[in-house]
Amino acid sequence: MTADEQKRAAGEAAAALIAPGMTVGLGTGSTAAWFVKALAARAVPDIRAVATSEATAELAASLGIPLLDLDSAGVIDLTVDGADECGPRLALIKGGGAALLREKLVWEASARCVVIADAAKTPAPTLGRFPLPIEVVAFGHASTARRIDAVLAEAGIAAKAMLRLKDGRPVRTDGGNLIYDAPCGVIPDPAALGDALKRLTGVVEHGLFLNLAERALIGTDDGVKTYQP
Repeated sequence: MTADEQKRAAGEAAAALIAPGMTVGLGTGSTAAWFVKALAARAVPDIRAVATSEATAELAASLGIPLLDLDSAGVIDLTVDGADECGPRLALIKGGGAALLREKLVWEASARCVVIADAAKTPAPTLGRFPLPIEVVAFGHASTARRIDAVLAEAGIAAKAMLRLKDGRPVRTDGGNLIYDAPCGVIPDPAALGDALKRLTGVVEHGLFLNLAERALIGTDDGVKTYQP
């Protein structure tokens, strides 16, 4: 199977978890898009959805999935989303699609969260291979980046946060913020690093999603495999 076929299989397996009347969180990215398409194809009655990005909202609306905003949703029954990397106990790195703040807001408002991915993202014994996205406010962002580097150094990580660019321009999130990526290699203590980054003025959110996923559905050549923390 190609990576896209594996992603599609994982998305279809996740769509099978959705029951009538549920409020569903819709993730962002290529794998989550397969879930949104599979969910629309199932035509589950009386569902409502909260999108984690404008791109996902546009896709869901084009497929006829009813949308509401997070403030109106209350508790979301189940959120399904992709990940850039899966580590031990389903610790995740997310944010490759620059939607990490909205994704984390939706995840933390959810009773259950399921991550879907292709076989390349089978849970690994360490976390940090994928560069860690960190969302920062635009004002003074270079100064914030220097303090991020200091936090990384204190955590024993020899990495420098790099401003994410596309076509020579800084990438902007849906909230108008900027993204810095830190190529950590290995993150010895993800929880401690996450706490330290959140304490930095100017940091809006980081891409460490810890103790949030209840299971991972991974598409492989041998079918969809389930992993739990």
